[in-house]
Amino acid sequence: MERKIVLITGGSSGIGKSIGTYLSKKGYVVYGTTRNVDKYPDFNPFSLLQMDVRSVESISIAFKELILKEGRVDVLINNAGVGITGPIEETPNEEILNVFDTNFNGPINVIKGVLPLMRKQNIGLIINITSIAGYMGLPYRGIYSATKGALGIVTESLRMETKDFGIKITTLAPGDFATNIAAGRYHSPVIKDSAYEKPYGKTLKAIDDDVDGGEDPIMVAKMVLKIINTSNPKVHYKVGSFLQKFSIVLKKILPSKMYEKMLLNHSKI
Repeated sequence: MERKIVLITGGSSGIGKSIGTYLSKKGYVVYGTTRNVDKYPDFNPFSLLQMDVRSVESISIAFKELILKEGRVDVLINNAGVGITGPIEETPNEEILNVFDTNFNGPINVIKGVLPLMRKQNIGLIINITSIAGYMGLPYRGIYSATKGALGIVTESLRMETKDFGIKITTLAPGDFATNIAAGRYHSPVIKDSAYEKPYGKTLKAIDDDVDGGEDPIMVAKMVLKIINTSNPKVHYKVGSFLQKFSIVLKKILPSKMYEKMLLNHSKI
């Protein structure tokens, strides 16, 4: 049996690298993407392709390179993304647009690039990495939550639009995992004497503590492998601590104001 070709956007670090490393050990041929390959001259244990998910031209070049090397792509994992925090009122518009361009428009651009290839093969799997944060509006993380929530909704539409092509599409929503995501996240500055100075400052510390105390990202990699080996994947998957996954259930069953109070308490506001 031929080994499957897997492409992971944002594969040079964090969850993407963990997934790629794990799948490589399981015998898959893995390619990750990064905006600048030259920054990783000694990268292993899988190959990197240069791709900026915000650029249709960059995506096209990367797919041409991958097809030239392997002739096909069996699994696409849309993992590239950036974080953002801040009071919505004080978050610069250009930063909001950049996060949507990376977390929402980016995966759609990559999907548009891969669908003709998978349709020609009459087979393929696309896993969109969303977030448990995308199931709820979190204080000072509303823009990030919105990008991931929107990607989840688009995935539901795509599944129905592509059902006759032999292509399976699903989402995987991680909770908090111990990665370097905080280092690359855009933080709106805590402005002295701002109306948001104290509550945002307290929430920002809680957010960083959650990431530092997060689960091992190998859990995400194992869930990805499970999805790959599932003949008929569900629409949505979640991975994380029990409480993080249960928070989605609580939103469905609790009165909205009670749920809001629970989020406020968790965010220490």
